[in-house]
Amino acid sequence: MRRVVVVAAMIIGAVSGARAADLSDLPILRGSVTEGLTISAVNWQGFYIGGQGAYGTSDMNFTNATRTDAARLLDGLALEAAGQVSSWPIMGKNSVHGSGIGGFAGYNGQWDDVVLGVEFNYLHAKFNGLSSGSMGKSFTDAGGYTDGVTYQGTARMSISDMGTIRARAGYAFSAFLPYMFGGIALGQADILKTVNITGIAVNASATPPFNSIPINYSTTNAINSHLIYGYSAGLGADVMLVSCLFLRAEWEYVRFTSSIDTSVNTVRVGLGYKF
Repeated sequence: MRRVVVVAAMIIGAVSGARAADLSDLPILRGSVTEGLTISAVNWQGFYIGGQGAYGTSDMNFTNATRTDAARLLDGLALEAAGQVSSWPIMGKNSVHGSGIGGFAGYNGQWDDVVLGVEFNYLHAKFNGLSSGSMGKSFTDAGGYTDGVTYQGTARMSISDMGTIRARAGYAFSAFLPYMFGGIALGQADILKTVNITGIAVNASATPPFNSIPINYSTTNAINSHLIYGYSAGLGADVMLVSCLFLRAEWEYVRFTSSIDTSVNTVRVGLGYKF
């Protein structure tokens, strides 16, 4: 009987020791969590494509839009040398709402919850601007004529396509990915500029009919499919819906530098798929 008790005690002790060894391997008993755990449960890494719609405002500054055309038209004339007619600020700024549709494609790299990527973004849009104005002055030129001049100009710009190449940086909160971006911007625009400079030059001491000379100069300059360029910046967020389908919302600012200084602010909503 004593042998049975001793053997039973040895077996119970061995089983208890094995259980204790197994339990000691559990992370919770070691006072730590599983290594490599992050807040992101969604894999954002990989290529993606999508479509989008946009609505926004184009702000165009036409103040010096026709200056080059007027200077070319009046080059070498006494009235330009005396009055600097081409530099008169005859037009101003114009803001117009517009909309467009387009798409995007890019690649994300992910390190824990940090997401970095590059993207090409395209928008076929309709952002237009128009301004017209006139100014009149009287001055005496080097020939002794008193020139009464009216400078009238009209300029129109229509942006039909915009594309940006962006660098993106975001931080993933599981299915929610807020990001910021910046890059270069390219666009295509049609530009139409018209200049009319009219008036009369009078010199009472000149021999008729040269004592009164009409001033009448005009030109029209149409530039179609003109390449414009600049930079872009903005903020946005992607939200993973189901599987690899995600919803996008963002704001973008684009600045174009050309003969008509232009900025375009848009809000966009898109739907994308990550491969």
